[in-house]
Amino acid sequence: MTEPQHQGLVVAGHGRHVLVETPEGERLICHPRGKKGAAVVGDRVQWQRTGDEGVVEKVLPRRNLFFRQDEVRTKSFAANLDQVLILVAADPDFSESQLARALIAAEAERIVPVIALNKSDLVDAFARAWGRLGPYQRMGYGVLPLSLRLSKDVDREHLLAHLKGKTTLVLGPSGAGKSTLINLLVPGAQAQTGEISQALNSGKHTTTSTSWYWLDAERKSALIDSPGFQEFGLQHIEPMQLAACMPDLKAHATNCKFYNCTHLHEPGCGVLAALQAGGPDGVHPNRHRIYAELFAELSAQPNY
Repeated sequence: MTEPQHQGLVVAGHGRHVLVETPEGERLICHPRGKKGAAVVGDRVQWQRTGDEGVVEKVLPRRNLFFRQDEVRTKSFAANLDQVLILVAADPDFSESQLARALIAAEAERIVPVIALNKSDLVDAFARAWGRLGPYQRMGYGVLPLSLRLSKDVDREHLLAHLKGKTTLVLGPSGAGKSTLINLLVPGAQAQTGEISQALNSGKHTTTSTSWYWLDAERKSALIDSPGFQEFGLQHIEPMQLAACMPDLKAHATNCKFYNCTHLHEPGCGVLAALQAGGPDGVHPNRHRIYAELFAELSAQPNY
């Protein structure tokens, strides 16, 4: 007798093995069937039981997939997201280029990005960092001030209000406080991660796996923790599509004289006019510099 197929949610992965959660909350290791595309955290899948484990028969259609791609490989973070929370800190200084890349990747997949700035207790450094994020606030991105070390209860409630009823991927560079944030929102997260690593036989030193955490007993709000923020390739984006993924440039690109304007040197370019005009409604020089660098990077390599 053939085992029936079930639907489940991928909540962790290591290599091609994944941990699937059933609607009743049971979790079991599943392996892919043959060489089909691997499932990622956040995927809804059809699976079939084989003893104590299972086989993923099919990955159900995705709403979106947040990923990065360089010349060598593609790294998929998670699927079916409502938002991406990008955590940076007042100290150490965050890379604006790195932040911009994550925002562009989110825009390309129509995922809402939210920026959180940690360490508001470092008054001078925080004021400088908050100023650097001014252009992003004017673009309409939410920017949350945090002090995860000092204002734990306040920040926890503040964050939970933004995460309620949503599936959120958390990204952040080293030193931003991502582990502190995860443990604040999910007490016992480290223990859960250890259990998942042990279940997937991925070793106690594995820190490269992505993990899904429920934030409420009703399992309506979820947080996904993923490493790998240091290098963020965007080779999957066509150079001529780049401006459409940067809201401040996109707002002025409709004013360009030429339909195939690169926004780098053409006469009658709406973006360059906004750059020259400056001000709160213009294009900030740092943002245009990042655009120009990315355009050159994407133009130099074949797109996949």
